[in-house]
Amino acid sequence: MVPDGGMPYDFLWSDQCKDVEGWGMNDRGVSYTFSANIVTKFLQKHDLDLVCRAHQALEFSYGFYDECKRRFNVKLWKTFSDCFNCLPVAALIDEKILCMHGGLSPDLNSLDQIRNLRRPTDVPDGDFLCDLLWSDPCKDVRGWGMNDRGVSYTFGANIVTEFLRKHDLDLVCRAHQVVEDGYEFFANRQLVTVFSALNYCGEFDNAGAMMSVDDTLMCSFQILKPAEKKPKFNSGISFFGSTTTAKPGNTPPGVKVRQ
Repeated sequence: MVPDGGMPYDFLWSDQCKDVEGWGMNDRGVSYTFSANIVTKFLQKHDLDLVCRAHQALEFSYGFYDECKRRFNVKLWKTFSDCFNCLPVAALIDEKILCMHGGLSPDLNSLDQIRNLRRPTDVPDGDFLCDLLWSDPCKDVRGWGMNDRGVSYTFGANIVTEFLRKHDLDLVCRAHQVVEDGYEFFANRQLVTVFSALNYCGEFDNAGAMMSVDDTLMCSFQILKPAEKKPKFNSGISFFGSTTTAKPGNTPPGVKVRQ
């Protein structure tokens, strides 16, 4: 969450806190803490639901289970899992830009499948819900391919083109993969990967990025520059960069990219 007058990096650093009413200081030395009533007011003000769900399949926990068990208890992990199973899995911007965490699915024949998805739901192994969270684009694939993750698929540029044409969309926006510049286009700018975690896990030198879409569907990117050395938390403001230009390519119809 970001307070009035906050900075874009607050999206990455702010934390919820049950012991705070409103906004509070963050022990990290950067950004803020916020209470539950701040979340409620924000959602009501902007007429929002909670969107953007990442990997919640219980068998793919990426250490989250172990951390919950070590620092709190298994019950907390189960509570998180139950919450994740209630979250929306995709968002549609102005009927033209489809957003999800992972990617496309060979089993997704209509967007009504997403709209009609009953929640809460576990993430099954091998249907469109799993693919929305786990699939990846691949420039070396035409059609559908095997995924090195051991789950879901990879898909080629032709799949993106066919999907957009079939559903009268202009752009797919997704995350799920580390990209060097924080964002990366695919399939002649018909798909964009946006990855906001700079210096991912402390093992990569990637930048982070955020994409903004205005009311004319013009897309612009804010770049969070990677640290050359391990940063101090109170130097977080230096990571923020200005709006970047788009990479070369043809912009899809209906979607503009700020130069």
